[in-house]
Amino acid sequence: MIPHKKYMEMALEFALKGRGTTSPNPMVGCIIVKRGRIVGKGWHKKAGEPHAEVGALREAGKKAKDSILYTTLEPCSHWGRTPPCTEQIIQAGVREVVIGSKDPNPLVNGYEELKLRGVKTRMGILGDECDKLNEYFIKWIKAKKPFVIVKAAMSLDGKIATRTGDSKYITGTAARKIVHQLRSEIDAVMVGINTVKKDDPELTVRLVRGRNPVKIVLDSTLQISEKAFIVKNEPTKLIVVTTGKADKKKIKTLQQKGVKIITVSQQKGMVDLKELMGELGRHDITSIMIEGGAELNAEAIRAGIVDKILFFISPRMIGKGLGAVGDLGITKLDKSIQLKNLDYKKVGKDILIEGYL
Repeated sequence: MIPHKKYMEMALEFALKGRGTTSPNPMVGCIIVKRGRIVGKGWHKKAGEPHAEVGALREAGKKAKDSILYTTLEPCSHWGRTPPCTEQIIQAGVREVVIGSKDPNPLVNGYEELKLRGVKTRMGILGDECDKLNEYFIKWIKAKKPFVIVKAAMSLDGKIATRTGDSKYITGTAARKIVHQLRSEIDAVMVGINTVKKDDPELTVRLVRGRNPVKIVLDSTLQISEKAFIVKNEPTKLIVVTTGKADKKKIKTLQQKGVKIITVSQQKGMVDLKELMGELGRHDITSIMIEGGAELNAEAIRAGIVDKILFFISPRMIGKGLGAVGDLGITKLDKSIQLKNLDYKKVGKDILIEGYL
C-alpha cells in the first residue's frame, strides 16, 4: 500500500519553505515519487516564479514518467504569469496526481483537467492541514478581503499593561520570537494612531530572520507625526488609513515621502473597518495581524473582520491595568464569543491560545 499521507507530509514541509515570500500567491510544496523513491521535489518560492510542480518536474527529468506526483494544492490549469502546471504534468508522463487541497480560485480546475486527460487523480489527502497552510490565501480569494488575526500578549489576569502603561515585556523571549516570525510571514501589521503616538513602535522583524511587513496605521484625523519611526524608516511600506477629516496638505506631504494614504468612510468618527478590508484586499494584502490596544481589538471584533485570535498568556498577575479587549457590548454570558478549533501551546513559560471566530 502506498503511504500517500507520508509523502503529502513531506510536500507540506517543502511548502513551508515559502513562508513569507509567496504572497499574494499560496504556499505550495510538491514531491514526485517513483517506485518508492523521491525523484523530484519543489516548492513555490515567489509570485511570478515557477510553481512547485514545475520545480519538482525539472528535478525529476525523465524519471517523472509513470511516477506519482504529490502536491499540497490543486495544480493550475490556466495561463497566468506562468504556463499551466497541468499541461507540464501531462507532458512529463506522470501516472497519478495526489492533491491535498482544492484551489479556491475559480480559474483553477486542475483536478478535472487531469482526469479528463487520463491522469489518475485523487483529492483531499491531509486536506485540513493543506487548507490551514493557505488559510490567508483561501480567505482572500473567496472574500476578496484579507485574513485578520488579533494578537495580544497579556498577564494571567488579562492585562496587556500596568495602569501606568508599562508593557515591556509581559511575555518571554520565546513568545516574542513567535510574534516576530509571524510578522515575517504576514503581509501587514495594523495598529491605531494612539499606539503610534504612545509607543512609537518599529513593527519590524528583529528576533528572527525575515522581511518586514507592511505597516497599517488607522488614523481618522491624520495625527501621525512625520518624526514617527515608521514614517522615517521604510515609508514605502507604510499605509496610513484616514477619512475625509484629514488635512489635504499633510496627505500630500506624507505621500511625497512614499507613504500610501487610503481614505475610507467614517464609522462613529473612526475609519470604517469593513470598507477598509475591501480596499486592502484590492491592494493584494492577503493577511493582517492587529497589534493594537484594547479598543482596536474590540472594534475589529465588533466589525466582524477578525478570523483568528492569538493570545499569549504570561504566568504573572498585574491587578489593575489595561485590558486586552475593550467593550464588546456583551451583557449576558450566553452571548459571549466562543472560539472554535482551539489550540493550546506552551511557549517557554507562557501559553499561546489560538482559536477562530
